[in-house]
Amino acid sequence: MFRIRKSFQFSASHQLQGLPDSHPCSRLHGHNYEVIIELASDTLNSTGFVRDYRELAEFKTYIDETLDHRHLNDVLGAENTTAERLAQHLYHWSKNRWPEVSAVSVSETPKTWAEYRP
Repeated sequence: MFRIRKSFQFSASHQLQGLPDSHPCSRLHGHNYEVIIELASDTLNSTGFVRDYRELAEFKTYIDETLDHRHLNDVLGAENTTAERLAQHLYHWSKNRWPEVSAVSVSETPKTWAEYRP
C-alpha cells in the first residue's frame, strides 16, 4: 500500500457547548489548526504517484475560503465543532473528489490530534 500525506494550516475560532463553565473550551476561543490529508492506493498512476500533490490545491482553496479566519460553529452548523468532527467533515468533502483519500487528521495544538479514518 502506498500512502501520501499533505499538510495545510488555517486559523479559526469555535466554542464547545455542554462543558462546565470552568472548562476553557466552553469559552469562545481560537486555534491555529493543522490538517493532514492522507491518500492511499495499492497502485501508482502512470507518473508514479498515488496522486499528484498539486491536484490537492482544491483542498487548500476550500480551507482558505471556507474555514480560515471563520467561526467554525457558524461554518459547520454545529454546536460542538470538535477536532474530531472537523476531521470527519474534511474527510467527506475530500473523499467526494479523490477516491484515494483514506484519512484526515486535525490538530488544534502541537500536542493534540484527532483523526477520521473510516
